[in-house]
Amino acid sequence: MTTAILDRRALNRATLARQLLLHRTGTAVLDTVAHLGGLQAQEPGEPFIGLWSRVGGFAPAELSRLLEDRAVVRMHLMRRTVHLVTADDAVAWRPRHQSLLRQKALGVYRADLAAVDLDELTARAQDLMADGQPRSLGEVGRALAEHWPSTRPRVLGEVAVAALVPSVQLPPRGTWRSSAGARYLPLSTWLNHPAPPPKADQAAAPSTGADQLDAGDVELVRRYLRAFGPAASADLRAWCGLAGLPKAVAALQDELVTFRDDRGRLLLDLPDAPRPDPETPAPVRFLPAFDNAILGYHDRTRIIDDEHRNLSVAGIRVVLIDGRVAATWSTSTGPVVVTPLRPLTRPEQSEVTDEASRLTTFLTTGNDRN
Repeated sequence: MTTAILDRRALNRATLARQLLLHRTGTAVLDTVAHLGGLQAQEPGEPFIGLWSRVGGFAPAELSRLLEDRAVVRMHLMRRTVHLVTADDAVAWRPRHQSLLRQKALGVYRADLAAVDLDELTARAQDLMADGQPRSLGEVGRALAEHWPSTRPRVLGEVAVAALVPSVQLPPRGTWRSSAGARYLPLSTWLNHPAPPPKADQAAAPSTGADQLDAGDVELVRRYLRAFGPAASADLRAWCGLAGLPKAVAALQDELVTFRDDRGRLLLDLPDAPRPDPETPAPVRFLPAFDNAILGYHDRTRIIDDEHRNLSVAGIRVVLIDGRVAATWSTSTGPVVVTPLRPLTRPEQSEVTDEASRLTTFLTTGNDRN
């Protein structure tokens, strides 16, 4: 084991390499989504921007096709937010989040759900959605409100599709330039795959001393470190929202290498994962709203200053300059507009302008010039 210190710049370059932001990849889009552990996607068009910044020659039609072919899905998952993940990861990961999603739904809507038995609500929602008929959140809620007329239909619908019944948002929602609203089907129906049982909440349950290690949890930790490491256990929890992974982390101790950051936190990593020289040049990159390159950590100082931290949770699109958030960007139907957060050097301004021009072309034509 090593106790080497990785300063903020070293962590930044490692993050950029894992997140495919140091060099655009030629990997297939499906494999890229899998490597990244999914892309946060509550804003339907943002994953296209995230992939454009990471995949050379990215064609938006490819992601649309993957959605339509059911190879990737959009669903509530990590942190109770909508993510775009591969179908395989949806099947493997959704049961692990069942307890978290249910607890968060109850926390948000505790007063609204005071007279509602969640087990009964789950059963009625499953029966309703078992007919294979796509429904909007409002349609689900209004149907369930027949049984709980004193509870707002919106609450019943959201709790059902976002927490209680593993559900996916169907295309054309999330396809290129689509403005379609969200309509839902159970994950098992959409993928024609038996619904796996929810995973018990290991963190909430008392330990019996005979708990078996879950190989899926161990692989989840590996997957996180491949895409986000080196990272602390708190960062892992911030990414997935799950508390019950200490056993999986402990099981990997002999497989991992350890470091310290300049705040003294213990960082875990895979021994063969990329950790580039801190002086490696980092190109300008435009990130979409809520990009996991920022939100995938508890301590985000490796990529964004604390004074700008709120940008990452406010849905503000940001620009990485020398690997760090140094500007914001926006667009409607015209050119991309960049607003610096600090003075830019002339070379930086030139690179930002060039990348903004390429992004404008992509957003207006769907063609990639990167």
